[in-house]
Amino acid sequence: MSDQAEPRFSSLTARLQDWWSDGSTVRTGVLVLLVIYLLVSLVLGFIWSSEPDAFAVRESANSRAEAMGVSPVTGFTTTSTLITITDTLLHKPGGYLSNDVFPPGVWLDNVPNWEFGVLVQVRDFSRALRKDFSRSQSQSTEDKDLAIAEPQLNFDNESWAVPSTESEYGRGLDALEAYLQRLSDPNEPTAQFYARSDNLRQWLLDVETRLGSLSQRLSASVGKRRLNTDLSGDTAARQATPSGYDQEVKTPWRQIDDVFYEARGSAWALSHLLRAIEVDFNDVLEKKNALVSLRQIIRELEGTQEAVWSPVILNGSGFGLFANHSLVMASYISRANAAIADLRELLSQG
Repeated sequence: MSDQAEPRFSSLTARLQDWWSDGSTVRTGVLVLLVIYLLVSLVLGFIWSSEPDAFAVRESANSRAEAMGVSPVTGFTTTSTLITITDTLLHKPGGYLSNDVFPPGVWLDNVPNWEFGVLVQVRDFSRALRKDFSRSQSQSTEDKDLAIAEPQLNFDNESWAVPSTESEYGRGLDALEAYLQRLSDPNEPTAQFYARSDNLRQWLLDVETRLGSLSQRLSASVGKRRLNTDLSGDTAARQATPSGYDQEVKTPWRQIDDVFYEARGSAWALSHLLRAIEVDFNDVLEKKNALVSLRQIIRELEGTQEAVWSPVILNGSGFGLFANHSLVMASYISRANAAIADLRELLSQG
């Protein structure tokens, strides 16, 4: 320590000792409250870091129908499941955490990434509900409530000021509930849900794209050389910016757990939506002999929800001494993705 810095340090130490021995009840009270706040935040942070459990799709929809005093119609289970997923996102223990600016929410990292994975599936399905499932053909009019719900659920997921993310997503949730109420009313023919194979195939194409991206990002946890196949299959294809023949693809180490929990949240939401699809599209799936294929996809996604016993997401090399949780997750996601491609093929057949 320099000669000039030593007197400054001694002076600061003396001031702290004087402050501590002052006996001021206000200062002591503030210090005690600060310690209590930090302890409570640590406990709450531990509780809030728990992911929500899975729920029974059919039973949840039947309970909602009973509370509404209606009988489930085609599309009721799927829409009800989307509502329950969105409601869980907003009202799970700790509420919505992605936009928190104070402890303990601001300290947490895994749950906000889990929330984003769920949110991506909610957004994709609300868009499919608006443009495909609720419309009989391309020239039909879109549903008035779904036209509100879809853009509301695409609001900034990290806004904490006015308007807050919770309030905007809450408006989207209200619009979904209004659509479900109209859908269940036999005297309201303007609200429809069409369980057709072409509608289902279109949404599954979006799911396939999402899972393919997640699989690549998870696999890149260990880094790999990737050949450029972007223009394969079309000799006349062009791209805006030239890229090399091959390139190194690797997820930054600080983002490995982020990608893992995003994939985990996405798989949680998707598994529930597919269970609901099994209910509302049962006749279509049976006709195409595709029920077993759908159930296998759900089983693969359920594998992603196994408990993580390690306190951190391990990132060992592919065949190394330590586990690599990202590669295990990528294995489940890749198999589900391949099964979805097969399911789409089955649905396209006459």
